[in-house]
Parts: sequence; C-alpha cells; structure tokens
Amino acid sequence: MSEAPTAAGQPLGATDRAAVAGGGAYTARLHTSLEAVQPLWLRCQANGVCTAYQCYAWVEGIAQRLMPKGAELLVVEVIDAATGELRMLVPLMRRSRFGHRVIEWLSCGVCDYSAPLLADATPWTSQAAEAAWAAIRSVLPRADRIQITGIPRQISGMDNPLALLAAARDSTQVTSGVVLDGDPETLLKRICKPSFLKNFNKDSRRLERHGTVDLVEANTPTLTELIFGTLVELRLKRFRELGRFDLLAQSAVADFYRNAAIQGLSDGSVRLFGLRVGDAWVAVQYMLARKNTVHTILIAIDQDVVSNAATGLVIIGKLMEWGCRQGFGYFDLSVGSQHYKENIGAGSSLLAKIEETLTPLGKGVFAISALRDRTEAMVRANPRLLQAGQGLVRGLRKLKP
Repeated sequence: MSEAPTAAGQPLGATDRAAVAGGGAYTARLHTSLEAVQPLWLRCQANGVCTAYQCYAWVEGIAQRLMPKGAELLVVEVIDAATGELRMLVPLMRRSRFGHRVIEWLSCGVCDYSAPLLADATPWTSQAAEAAWAAIRSVLPRADRIQITGIPRQISGMDNPLALLAAARDSTQVTSGVVLDGDPETLLKRICKPSFLKNFNKDSRRLERHGTVDLVEANTPTLTELIFGTLVELRLKRFRELGRFDLLAQSAVADFYRNAAIQGLSDGSVRLFGLRVGDAWVAVQYMLARKNTVHTILIAIDQDVVSNAATGLVIIGKLMEWGCRQGFGYFDLSVGSQHYKENIGAGSSLLAKIEETLTPLGKGVFAISALRDRTEAMVRANPRLLQAGQGLVRGLRKLKP
C-alpha cells in the first residue's frame, strides 16, 4: 500500500520505536511501501554503501514482479536517536510458508547477498549493530521466525552490521571473487592458476577453429532481447539434461531479469554478454555492476557447438579481462564452491545467516528445516548418494508429460 506524507514529513501509518543498548540509541521506523522511502533509498545508494542487489531499481522489480501473493513489504528505517540522522535501511518482507509466518530478506531468490543500505561509511561496532537490531525488531510485525540468509561479512570493504550480530552464524554458502588490477593483457597469467590458463588458451583455440570468436555486449534493447532469450533457452535446456530445476523456468522470474537488463541499459547497472563463434552463441553471462564491483549472476552454455571446449570458462576469462579494462577492481564470482573458481585464483569467504525462532511453531519449523539441511549436507558430501539422488530426480522429470 502507498503511504501519504504528513505535514511533518513522516508517512502515515509508519511506526516509531526506540531501542537503547551499550553501543548507542537508535529509532526505527517501519514503512510498508518503497515509494515512502524512495528519496532516502536513492540517497543511500548515491552517497552511502550498498550492494548491487540492494539498488532501488533491482528491489523495485522484486516488489513489483516477484513477491508472493499475500506477502507484506517491510522496509525498516534506522535513525540515530541523538542526531536524527538516517543510519541505514533494511528491506524485508513477511509471508506465510507451510502454515507459519516468516520474516525474511526482500530477495525472492534473485539476491545473492543480504545487506542493509548504509547511509554513509561510518564504521559499525558489534554494540551499535546490536542496538540497531533491537530497534529493528521492535517495529517488525508478529511472526513465527526471522530467517535471513546470504549475509556477506563486508559491504564494499565495510563491516556489515548484520554480520556483527551475535545471532549471525556461519552458513554453508561460500562466496568467491578476484581482485582486478594491473595490465588486462596479463591479468589471467598473473592471478589464475597455470591449469586454468592452460585450459583457457586451449579452449579458446578450439573455438577459433570453428569461426571468429566475439565477446558481444548487449547494448541495445533489440540485442538485449536476443541475447537474454538465448540465455533462457540454453539454461533451461542444460538444466533439463541435468535433472535440475532453474528459477528461469518461472515466467515471472524470467520477465524480472529481462526487464532489469533492458532497464539497466540506461546506467550500466546490468551487463549482458554473449560469446559468439561464427553465427552461434556458445555462452551467455548476465552480470550486475555497482561502483568498483561487477557481479556474475546467470551463466548459460551450449556444449553442442564445440563439444570439446569449456565455453563457460572462456567467457569468464574474457569478462575478467574486460572488467579490468573497464576499471572495475573486483570480479565477484557469486555464491557457490565450484572447483573452477579456485583454479581462477579466487579468494572465498563464508556467508552468514540469522535464524531466530519467536514462537513454539517457529521452533518446530526450524527443527525440521535444520534436519533437512543436515541431510542435504550429508548427501552432498557423499558422491554416490548425490549421484543416485540426481539420477532419481532426472528420472522423475522424464516421467512428467
């Protein structure tokens, strides 16, 4: 719903609460529409600290296209009680899942990272983070659980207040990336392991035998539609072969990414590239760009055109060189512990998570969820079990009409 401003400048229906702890005092104000906080949001985005996943256009697309039916938008504004200055914005949502109410990050599966928008680069301490979290908790509506995953330890080199909380625990999710610096022409030789560089050069030569190899950026709406359509086609084909589900199979998710790519043409916040050999697209990479960082999100490959070449590694290597030439300082390889990231020379870190149970029902749901996570971890740690499970899934998918 939309919140109309009052004469005092506060939105009608917003809720104020104060919380005081050893690190200081904060006031929290709850908003239930993005429009109510758009000026504050854009100010944080321009002058403060946030990830590409928390930029206004990206989150607006989530709210408009991906929020589940019946879900409630919750944006918490955290203010320094002593000065009245904005300190951060925290985008959340509340929804019903399996008979209980959960408050989670406003992500809907399209945000790798959960991090607040910080108003400035003032460092946070653990005590201040706890006080701010107490203020946030005081204005949130009733729920059975609070579950926030994908919390990075840092945001653009600054400590993430959420990761400083005592409630934050290490998750099983790993994020990786490489620093881009120096001469782009020697980048891969300098930062990648010899095995990656050897395979990159070998696979590049194999592609060149089939035609001219071009890295093409989608810089017009027409080219964006073409390359994005290729990405969807290749990913769904590949995931069907692997017996795995991909979010792009949902039309709403595909429309979200397509719209974001077209909208991102105006400011370069979304970058879409295709690797073309002759007339054939052999790989596509979808990325976000934010200040010094470029984030890889979706990749799709076609192994049928040149079956003996790892086209995914080729496009990643070429995009690292491109990012270095463009002046980006960090190439984020996103979430996942795939072996190729280590060969590229990427550094990695664990993401954190927050799981708070607020009612007996929430505790019960959490216990079931924890059991499922332990079972999944056990299966993934056992190659035979994992292979058998994947084979079963592929077989069940083939039985579908």
